[in-house]
Amino acid sequence: MAALCAAATAAAMHRAAAPAAPTGTDWPTFGFDAARSSSGPTSTGIAAANLAHLKRQQVRLDGTVDAAPIYLHDVTVAGKTRDVFVLTTTYGKTEALDASNGKVLWRFTPSGFSRWAGSAQVTNATPVADPGRKAVYAASPDGTVHKLRLSDGKQQWATAVTRDQTHEKMTSALNVSRGQVIAVTGGYIGDAPPYQGHVVTMSTASGRILHVWNSLCSNRHALIQPSTCSSSDSAIWSKGGAGIDPATGDIVVATGNGPWNGSTDWGDSVLVLSPTASQLVKHYTPQDQDNLNRSDLDLGSVSPVFMKDGYMAQFGGKDGILRLLDLKTLSGADTKTGGEVQTMFVPGPTACFSQPAVYQGDWLFVANSAGSAGYRLSGGKLHLVWKNANPGTSPAVAGGLLYIAASGALNVYTPTTGKLVGKLPLGSIHWQSPIVADGRIAIAEGSYADHAQSGVLDIFRR
Repeated sequence: MAALCAAATAAAMHRAAAPAAPTGTDWPTFGFDAARSSSGPTSTGIAAANLAHLKRQQVRLDGTVDAAPIYLHDVTVAGKTRDVFVLTTTYGKTEALDASNGKVLWRFTPSGFSRWAGSAQVTNATPVADPGRKAVYAASPDGTVHKLRLSDGKQQWATAVTRDQTHEKMTSALNVSRGQVIAVTGGYIGDAPPYQGHVVTMSTASGRILHVWNSLCSNRHALIQPSTCSSSDSAIWSKGGAGIDPATGDIVVATGNGPWNGSTDWGDSVLVLSPTASQLVKHYTPQDQDNLNRSDLDLGSVSPVFMKDGYMAQFGGKDGILRLLDLKTLSGADTKTGGEVQTMFVPGPTACFSQPAVYQGDWLFVANSAGSAGYRLSGGKLHLVWKNANPGTSPAVAGGLLYIAASGALNVYTPTTGKLVGKLPLGSIHWQSPIVADGRIAIAEGSYADHAQSGVLDIFRR
């Protein structure tokens, strides 16, 4: 495992004093918190001054991680107190790594691994830590959520969230809220029916399914065999999956292509569900929903994120449009469409697959293949503050720096100005995004589409 020095961007960085590395900050879920803000710890021990001195370790993995790792500090794993990264490969192996040296501490392999390894049946779901910090929840390609004991990776329960694992896929990160694990389902590439987007809540203690909300045939409140619903698609497949409104505890998702009728079918919509996912509370459906559906322009390629004063940003879909929504004015379960506060192409008119980051409630950072940009919410509107042509995946803010990854480099910016303050070397990436905590940066490489059973995790350390 090679240790490489990251590239410097200015001689002044070598001379500046580096801050002391803090201890004791978890990154327990995709996007750092249940709201998917991607705004992490305020102090990380990493600053523009010491980026050039970070050392890179490339850890060889037992599979490709086309998602994000999570991080827990000072937890008991393999008989010792350690800082650990936990990650899930595309074929469902979940591994715990010692964050100080990259050593694999335990590996969980789902029982059906040999059936789908090397095939197109995969998962891209980021795991999530239990709030008690003694367990993690992870997905496998057979549509099962597993509760794993953090100390040794032993399975404590397993719950299936689909009745058709060959058509319904868990692409999105898992989440935890109010004693529930939250999983969502979508479809596989090519949109081969039948499948539906489901929101499934499970007891963290037992794995028992508590509620199911189906984005098609939503009048049915249990897991359904996809072929028994007259409507198909409406995948929930964004990287963030279900986000939790920090003000209400409501579960918010966005759906992809599918029919819409304002009563039982909810394709190409932003959906606000009650905290248990037992009922639909509000929705936003664009006026051109039928065109989005017919043109394969999934609104739900990205999950909405929460901003101050009850605003919510839906960073486009495949149509590349950023929509600013006001949660206070969204419709109930009815056939009303439209109602966005603001729309714009960002950073350009191209498809969006990456989650935005929200910083201090009023800053929004976005990236796609057209570039990266920073917006600020003021007077009920988003205003462009900076923009560049550097593409990227889902941004993350931590320790006063903005991290945006692309194949070849992890670009690091001053958030409020967009000034590039450093670059870290990367290999080829697809949907991966970085996490930053306790003097470490971690991001995986590769793509699920390669069907590989090996992969790489980059760890940058002081």
